[in-house]
Amino acid sequence: MRVLLAGATGAIGLPLLSALAASGHEVIALIRHPAKRQLVADRGALPVIADVMDRDGLLRAVEGQAADVVMHQATALREAGRRLRPDDPTIALRDRGTAHLLEAARVVGARRFVTQSLITGYGYRDHGTRVLTENDVFGLHVGNLGDLVTDSSVATERQVFNADGIEGIALRYGMFYGKNAFSDMFADLMRKRAPVLPRGKTGTTSFIHVEDAAAAAVAAMERGRAGEAYNIVDDQPRSWRAFLTAVARAHGTPRPVATPRWLIRLAVPYLGCLMIDTTMRISHAKATRELGWTPVYRNLHEGLESS
Repeated sequence: MRVLLAGATGAIGLPLLSALAASGHEVIALIRHPAKRQLVADRGALPVIADVMDRDGLLRAVEGQAADVVMHQATALREAGRRLRPDDPTIALRDRGTAHLLEAARVVGARRFVTQSLITGYGYRDHGTRVLTENDVFGLHVGNLGDLVTDSSVATERQVFNADGIEGIALRYGMFYGKNAFSDMFADLMRKRAPVLPRGKTGTTSFIHVEDAAAAAVAAMERGRAGEAYNIVDDQPRSWRAFLTAVARAHGTPRPVATPRWLIRLAVPYLGCLMIDTTMRISHAKATRELGWTPVYRNLHEGLESS
């Protein structure tokens, strides 16, 4: 298949370029910065310069191109501020960015659309020990700052599921780790001895290595059912304390510095919602059953050791 990929140079995008090429697919890679042309070309993709948030520029850039599938893996995590706002760049990408890419899908003739969603759409609260599946309520509001991220996942899923003539599929990813992902950000903070670990008990969540996330995206593109969402996580949920400790060990940084919970909430409120308020254990059984996908890295320790 011929794939129009947004987010081609991101943490998932780069391994995804390699995974798509290895599976025999052709890729048109949307990139914002001309300096990254060679980066995607070296992975067998055709670079096209366009900003997903610039609707008119995007549609001009893809005019004359043809694709079977559009894949939305674009984020802007490096541009995010310390305090989550409704105009956060990644939130905008999941809302207006999805709308623009759906228009681009029509321009290039794509009938299939795979979008990046998140398990946090199940709600930033303590879900207890029960393992969540795709049958659980998605888009749950709990009255904290995390509702903004929940709404952004709902926005991208709703648009691709409801688009006329488009086979929409959503991938509800766990917390990313691996090269250039969430784990690298925390490793950098720990090198600076920044206080990143809330004192006392932390929440628990499900993680996914970026290479496994990329493999799942290829599987969903090839075998996913239209109108369906798939949880993409590893086998073993971990607490944030265990995550930070494992990242420190793998990257050779100082151990995570603990700080009062109220200070985490004050300094970076979103991390308070994520690391203190939220406990969720997620099942990937549906993705395994329907996509034939299982994570190569069953847990954080295996994945971090390989990175």
